[in-house]
Amino acid sequence: MSTESTTGPSPRTTVRRGKNRAEYDQEHIRSILAAGVVAHVGVTTDDGPIVLPMAYGVRGEEILIHGAVANAMMKAGRTLDVCLTMTIVDGLVIARTPFHNSMNYRSVVVRGIATAIDDPADKMAALKVINDHVAPLWDTARAPSESDYRKTLVLSVPLTEASAKVRGEGPIDEDIDMEGPHWAGVVPLTSTWGEPEPAADLRGTPAVPNAVTALAGTIAHQP
Repeated sequence: MSTESTTGPSPRTTVRRGKNRAEYDQEHIRSILAAGVVAHVGVTTDDGPIVLPMAYGVRGEEILIHGAVANAMMKAGRTLDVCLTMTIVDGLVIARTPFHNSMNYRSVVVRGIATAIDDPADKMAALKVINDHVAPLWDTARAPSESDYRKTLVLSVPLTEASAKVRGEGPIDEDIDMEGPHWAGVVPLTSTWGEPEPAADLRGTPAVPNAVTALAGTIAHQP
């Protein structure tokens, strides 16, 4: 597993526990982010720390997130020190003793200053990146209104402080348990997109967007 990076990990994103599973290569980090759907973003507010699940998208050297201007995280300010994490669980690792049970996973931690995007054209472009992260639907739906834009805050976080941690192996048991009667192995977890279901209030017979039909039957978190 590569641990090379053009930027190197920062002290805040250096993996210390299980460092043999650390990944600092930017391409590998981006590939994991590309496979994910939801990031959990933590920030300290006047009311204490809060962590919220958020949609995201990656553009160049930044990860983009957005939310309602009125939510607790966004009200904390237009420049925030944040910690963003994204995890994909690929399977349960069943060991011979519960002490060694684990999971196979791909995870990314990004830390940095989140800055609001105020330029109207850049904000629109950033929202398109976030929206199209899973399926490119921006160009086939109603364009956002001015009211939509006013209610939405888009934040950019640089990817310079980022690290990944990956586990993709079987159980690691002690020699004393190897000849015992207990089963050990891996239970893979695969998430697959289902067939599109029309909204209960859908009027007429509008065609399902190609980007939506293309999702059906595909793995949600590509390895």
